[in-house]
Amino acid sequence: MNQLIKGVTLSLPLILIIGCGDLDKPNNEKVKGGEVVVNFSAPLMKKTLIGKGVADENTTVFGYKAFKIPYTTTNESGDEVEASGLFVIPTGMPSAVHQIGLSMVSDDHGTIFANSDAPSVIGDNTSAPDGSAIILTSMGGFATIQADYIGFGDSNDHYHPFVQKKSLANATVDFIKVVKIFASDNNITLNNQLFITGYSEGGYAAMATLQKIEQEEELTVTMAAPMAGPYDLNTTAFGVLTQPTLSVPSFMANIGYAYAKTYDKDLASVINEPYASKLPTLVDGSLVREDIDKELTQTTTGDDGLFSQTFVDNFLSDSSFWFREAMIENSLHAWSPQTPVKLVHCQGDEVIPYGISQITEGTMKAMGAKDVSIVPVELALGLDVNVTHSACGAMAYKVTTGIFAEVRKATMKY
Repeated sequence: MNQLIKGVTLSLPLILIIGCGDLDKPNNEKVKGGEVVVNFSAPLMKKTLIGKGVADENTTVFGYKAFKIPYTTTNESGDEVEASGLFVIPTGMPSAVHQIGLSMVSDDHGTIFANSDAPSVIGDNTSAPDGSAIILTSMGGFATIQADYIGFGDSNDHYHPFVQKKSLANATVDFIKVVKIFASDNNITLNNQLFITGYSEGGYAAMATLQKIEQEEELTVTMAAPMAGPYDLNTTAFGVLTQPTLSVPSFMANIGYAYAKTYDKDLASVINEPYASKLPTLVDGSLVREDIDKELTQTTTGDDGLFSQTFVDNFLSDSSFWFREAMIENSLHAWSPQTPVKLVHCQGDEVIPYGISQITEGTMKAMGAKDVSIVPVELALGLDVNVTHSACGAMAYKVTTGIFAEVRKATMKY
């Protein structure tokens, strides 16, 4: 199985595997506690990936079978929310693997704005494989779970608490627990390995998930590999708000919107008009990021900027200002994980700087963490150029899948 992840060069969001004729929604299998939304055979997946130039005849490729599973989680205020997620398993695995059981990866997805981009919604709407589970499941042989997060999927009527650790961790941990029950109820054999990863906001969510699991001690994590997450939010916010322009204004606008909602602040005190009035509609799940960016300014602050000058001045100068306190409260770099942690990050990341992972590694080690290290993606893949945030995603997943596969091989022997 040493060819599991050979040649994966997809960009994120990953290609929908279509163009093979119309795909009908699977309807020939009943499951308990969810529904089959994708059932893509191993031969068809291999043929498709070869056609896309991301696999060859020697690449091991498995089928992709995905289940949409509803469940209940809690938001930042502790209120119950009806949520959903996607559980993907490989098919066509060697018979020995069925005896050992599948190792599972909790994969937290990166920043999305449109509800149509949520993992379970894509599967339900297209009946086709999509996203990082192509790498993790069809090429890596892992069972992959992807929570939609609060604000997407079955909870689309709720705002998304963007990069807020409590709700992201709740949504992920609760989904892990539900998937374990679902697998047992439907004769899907899992082993005791649980890996945690995610990219960008998903990297942050993965770290929040690990912290929650270690605090609660209800689950055991084999290894975590958060990728390119803004773990030190305070430093990240200082870096962004002291720059004259915003490379991706929708990201910071969404932080302003979500934090104002969670902390019960007037959005107009954070975001300038006319953008404050636009934001509730822009981030209601109907638009993709590119369309939202067109409605915003790239100027950071001032009369024509996105953020109120008073808001930025207060954040930069007052340690007791509510947004400064919120950034510190939701940061995830200053604790000591007992689980092995690989901080996978591209050195050329211009959105979430590589330095954030360096700060996180240094702080965690200083606080007593024994097994935390950075994995520079460019070095891991032997690249001689630095890679940007958007281009790094699939490369980071390739590296991370390889790391997890090495651990699985050493322990589960497959």
